[in-house]
Amino acid sequence: MPISDLRALHAVIGAAIDKIETEYKSQSPPLEYPSLDAPYYVSQSHTPAEDRAEELKLTDAVFSAANEIVAACGQLTATVHKPFFQLVETINGANVIALLHFAEQTHIPEILREAGPGGLHVKGVAEKIAELRRALPGAHQGEIDPAKIGHVLRVLATYHWVREVAPDVFANNRLTSFIDSGKSLEQLKAAPQKKYDETDGVAAFVGMAGDEVFTIMAGLSGWLLEGGLATNATNGLPLKRAYGSDKLYYEWLEDPGNEHRLLRFGHAMNGTRYWETAENIIHGFAWNDLRKDAVVVDIGGGIGSVSVILSQAYPDLKFVVEDRAPVVAIAREAWGSKHAELFDSGRVSFHAQNFLEEHQPFELAGVGTVSQPDVFLARAVLHNWPDKDALKILSILRRAAGPHTKLLLVDNLLPYACVDEKADISSESQGAVRSLVPEGSPLLPNLGKASANGFILDITMMGLFDAKERTFREFDALTQQAGWKITGVKRAAGSLWAYTTAVPI
Repeated sequence: MPISDLRALHAVIGAAIDKIETEYKSQSPPLEYPSLDAPYYVSQSHTPAEDRAEELKLTDAVFSAANEIVAACGQLTATVHKPFFQLVETINGANVIALLHFAEQTHIPEILREAGPGGLHVKGVAEKIAELRRALPGAHQGEIDPAKIGHVLRVLATYHWVREVAPDVFANNRLTSFIDSGKSLEQLKAAPQKKYDETDGVAAFVGMAGDEVFTIMAGLSGWLLEGGLATNATNGLPLKRAYGSDKLYYEWLEDPGNEHRLLRFGHAMNGTRYWETAENIIHGFAWNDLRKDAVVVDIGGGIGSVSVILSQAYPDLKFVVEDRAPVVAIAREAWGSKHAELFDSGRVSFHAQNFLEEHQPFELAGVGTVSQPDVFLARAVLHNWPDKDALKILSILRRAAGPHTKLLLVDNLLPYACVDEKADISSESQGAVRSLVPEGSPLLPNLGKASANGFILDITMMGLFDAKERTFREFDALTQQAGWKITGVKRAAGSLWAYTTAVPI
């Protein structure tokens, strides 16, 4: 790569920092960009300036500029880093996953939060871990070597997930605080099984990703080589290699012995809302155009995380969260006392419905029998299913739709890693895009590292379900085949998430 290309990437970074600085300095009073060294606990209160500085990170201008920095830095690193070092870090990336999971399972973010900004020596961390383990039924009890804790945390510090403030003394930073449950150590000792209750779900997401998802994905390569590469895998799913079960992932979660995983899964899906911003969820569809008491059916909606957000923004609408019966059974309990007014008023309700079976009419208080909802909302549903099942789901929804029912699909729309010369950029739907970067930009057309979340999730869906995230063309073909026509796509700023609206053909 010529030096001029390196300088072009450097210029992208500089220009993006200028944009961010402009946004922060334009505030009254001017604000500083949040420091990586300073924890920001969502469970705690902050000064108005701290909250505003955090909110600015999610505005379109700052978020887009941050993505340019991430993309350019990733491309620069790939260019100048010694290839063998790059290979070692990538091929051994599972080590970091395992250590993050260990930190979450041993409550290190919570331990370090209570230790304060000065941090805690690894001897103290080991003592706190042992104390918490004694309160956990069935947990292994034994010696904990503080030196090993130090080695674990030093790797995480190297990846900026914690701070080493003095030799063998560690403290939380902004990233560690993000996976903190907010629970006190006393709460964790008294009721460790309730760690994720009434939280934002991020700690639960780490727990799930480092447990069954990590175990399942470890067998991905072997699964692909032994039949998984077929259009419809001929050798079951990687779940069978990992846990010996022929069931689908969601069915397996309902097996005896997996109760903690099923409950954690609901909380983890709540945590995945950080893939989007609340503003994108709220404005991704013309909700205001719906009539008063219009019924929105949130299929596969889990414990109702998205419906709760939408109900707060649109109090005149009725949201019905549909999922498998075992999920519906624990939904209210998972929220604890939070949002009780939404559930008690009927603005958000739950209904057991398997979306692979014909959609059944249901009774809704204050409305009556609902057979043709105003909107079917499917957020992060189709990416869990291979094409044949996704087509079945869409076809079932089409048969249950009335002439004015709308379908809102919320999933990643994957761009290509090259310029798409065949993209119909004149299309009113704005579905296909030629490139995510301006003409002449040195960045990868799909924004490279800044878009990695969507592509990693794509392969996770392959490993868990023989499914995938989809390009616009793939979505368009599926919806048309099921009797739906895409009428619009609203892409989230700085994200691969998109809000695809379709109507019956």
